[in-house]
Amino acid sequence: MAAPADAPHIPVLIRPLIAAVAPVSGVWLDGTFGAGGYARALLDAGADTVIGIDRDHSVFALAAPWAAAYGDRLRLVEGTFSNLDSLAATKLDGVVLDLGVSSMQIDQPERGFSFLRDGPLDMRMGAEGPTAAELLNQASEARIADILFHYGEERAARRIARAIIAARPLARTTDLVAVIERSLPRAKPGQSHPATRSFQAIRIWVNDEFRQLIEGLEAAERALKPGGWLAVVSFHSLEDRVVKRFLQARAGAEGQGSRHAPARAPVVPAFTDVSKAIGPDAAELAANPRARSAKLRLARRSAAAAARADRASLGLPAPSLQGEP
Repeated sequence: MAAPADAPHIPVLIRPLIAAVAPVSGVWLDGTFGAGGYARALLDAGADTVIGIDRDHSVFALAAPWAAAYGDRLRLVEGTFSNLDSLAATKLDGVVLDLGVSSMQIDQPERGFSFLRDGPLDMRMGAEGPTAAELLNQASEARIADILFHYGEERAARRIARAIIAARPLARTTDLVAVIERSLPRAKPGQSHPATRSFQAIRIWVNDEFRQLIEGLEAAERALKPGGWLAVVSFHSLEDRVVKRFLQARAGAEGQGSRHAPARAPVVPAFTDVSKAIGPDAAELAANPRARSAKLRLARRSAAAAARADRASLGLPAPSLQGEP
C-alpha cells in the first residue's frame, strides 16, 4: 500500500544528526527542503523556527497539507542554498544540507533523473537553465567525455561520449540509457546499472552542483552563529571529499606543509568539533536501502571571521569544468 501523501518523509541519517546536535533549539535552515523530512524532524525535535530552501518551487505545494500545522515556525523560500545566508536574512543556530537529487524527484519520471523510468531528458532541480538534453545535444564530444569521467568516474567516458554524438538528438531518458547500454558490457548480477555513473555525472553538470556545494558551505559559515551546527549529508565520494576537505581547511586541520611545499599561514579555526563521517546503521539500511552510500559530517561554528575557502585545496573534480554549461 502506498504511503499517504502527508506521511512523514524519513530523511537519511536524521537520528544520528539529531542526537549529535541535541538539544535542538533556535533558528535552523534546511537548505535542500525536498519532501521536508529534515525540516519536519528539526521542528519536532525542538527548533523554534526552520527556514526551508529549495530551487524547486513545486515542493512547497506538496508540503502544504502538513506544513500548515507548524504555522509560522516553518518559513519556505525558493532559491538555492548557495545563497542561504542572504535568503535566511538572520543568523542561524544550524544548517542542514542533504546533497544530490531527492528520492521524490527520482520517483517523478517527468523530471528525467531516473534511468529506470522513461521521461524527458531534463534533470534540472529547478526550472532555470538548460536541460540535460540541450547540453548533450550541443556540447562537444571532448566536453561530454570530460563530464562523464570527472563527475561520474566513468572509465568508458570517451566511448559513451562518442556514442552520444552519433545518436543525437537525444530527447528521452530511455534514449540516453540505450546509448550507454550499447557502449558497455552487460552488467553482471549484483552490479549497478550501466547508466548509474553517467546519469550522476550529467545531473551534476546540469545543476552545477560542485559550485553550488562550495558556495553553500561558505554561505553556511557566514550565516551560522558561534556554536551553531553545520550538518551535511552526501551520497557519493566526490561530494564527501569536498565537504571533508572544506571542514578540515576551515578548522585549521590541513597541516602546515612539508619540506617540499611552503608552509601555510596558520588558520584561525572557523569550525570546531568536526566529526568523522557517520554512516547508516543496520536498522536504517533495512528500512531505507537508498541510505547505503550516505555519509553525515558535522561541525560547530566558532567565533572566528568567515572567509573564502581555497578552491585548490578542496579536491574538486576537474576545476576547469566548474560553472560552465
